Amino acid sequence: MASAVEPKKKSNVTYAFICSILASMASIILGYDIGVMSGAALYIKKDLKITDVQLEILMGILNFYSLIGSFAAGRTSDWIGRRFTVVVAAAFFFSGALLMGLAGDYATLMFGRFVAGVGVGYGLMIAPVYTAEVSPASARGFLTSFSEVFINIGILLGYVSNYAFARLPLHLGWRVMLGIGAAPSVLLALMVFGMPESPRWLVMKGRLADARVVLDRIAETPEEAAERLADIKAAAGIPDDVDGDVVPVPRRRSGEEKQVWKELILSPTPTVRRILLATLGLQFFQQASGVDSVVLYSPRVFQSAGITDDDQLLATTCAVGVTKTVIVLLAAILLDRVGRRPLMLASSGGMVVSLVGLAAGLTIVGRHPDGAKVPWAVGLCVTSTLAFVSFFSIGLGPMTAVYTSEIFPLRVRALGYAVGVACNRVTSGVVSMTFLSLSSAITIGGSFFLYAGIVALSWVFFFTCLPETRGRTLEEMAELFGTTSAAGTEAEDATRRGTDSSSSRLLG
Repeated sequence: MASAVEPKKKSNVTYAFICSILASMASIILGYDIGVMSGAALYIKKDLKITDVQLEILMGILNFYSLIGSFAAGRTSDWIGRRFTVVVAAAFFFSGALLMGLAGDYATLMFGRFVAGVGVGYGLMIAPVYTAEVSPASARGFLTSFSEVFINIGILLGYVSNYAFARLPLHLGWRVMLGIGAAPSVLLALMVFGMPESPRWLVMKGRLADARVVLDRIAETPEEAAERLADIKAAAGIPDDVDGDVVPVPRRRSGEEKQVWKELILSPTPTVRRILLATLGLQFFQQASGVDSVVLYSPRVFQSAGITDDDQLLATTCAVGVTKTVIVLLAAILLDRVGRRPLMLASSGGMVVSLVGLAAGLTIVGRHPDGAKVPWAVGLCVTSTLAFVSFFSIGLGPMTAVYTSEIFPLRVRALGYAVGVACNRVTSGVVSMTFLSLSSAITIGGSFFLYAGIVALSWVFFFTCLPETRGRTLEEMAELFGTTSAAGTEAEDATRRGTDSSSSRLLG
């Protein structure tokens, strides 16, 4: 009997693997935008003759624009499905890249950033949610981490683009760097037609036969497919004895969306409150760690470290991209083997040490007019930067999408993830739009000392608030957050037992 099950498991994981790759292509475009802007900014400032403040706004405003896309994606994905929401994201990416590539002035460039930002919001929300919903529990961490993997691949491609087109004429180079980002969007839109729809969305629409087909392709055994279908039906409010190819599902009342907001934000149960707290904390600390300051402003950081030649700057920046990509691939392998909590704690601890080293090196270099006088400090800055992105990519980077996409209950999953992405983007926007001003106020070394303190606080939060979710089905998260604490204390279990029973009914 075991011999009959094993091939089924392998083929289904392969199928889910392919689906995850297709969905995560949306993330590669976001990564490209982040990476390419770090180098293009050097030439945009020279060509358009803009100030540091204008440059900060240009770099960071995309994160605020993405709020529109992330919240719109929550409604769109529930309306037309997870799959075709990816097409919407691709359309915005394509239009935004063309507008930026053809921009003749700062205002047009900003408009292009707006359009691309909406696409970023769509992509950030839909790729991990879709992947989590088509993944078997045994491989969900590995597959959902593809979103972060592809972001890093995109960042690397952006860095390579900077290096490849840096020798073009000033007015042309940065426009080619930005405009070429439209090409992957076309490929993404075409790939969508090879993706199945999420079984959870199909059940929400009453399309049980279609959901069964998808579950049969992604579940490890027929028994697991039937069990998961029953769990999803219960979470969607469809009685277990109701069956058929297509079943009637109560239409949304006009106030139902307000009710979802109420259940998520205004008067959540203790279980939902804990899930929301875990999500917001994780999303906030990921960006408050200062990762965007390193990625977006890496040429400026290396200039401060004493590397002034343009070719050396871009080559060192490419090394950052290669390091991030290699390490995040390792993280994808380890997620379902080691677990979420160990990787998260190791990641944040290593980031603290790396940031302290980077801050110390930048401070020492900054006190000498000629960075060559302290070559060991320059080496410390480069080594610490590579260590920082490595520790970030092994845990906090991929874990944010994985963890957030798997802990929300079905009824509030799309909206909950959108709220998490909103927190992420606002924090990222604040960090990226204040880095140059912050560095001027407290020195660039002082800025990274500040980030080190924030990451130290994040370690405490992760230790106390994030339970291990490895190997759990999406329908089991209510029990995990409702009856256990991150530290596993029995006292809290007893005090919450009464209220969490109602939470479990809500979460299905």
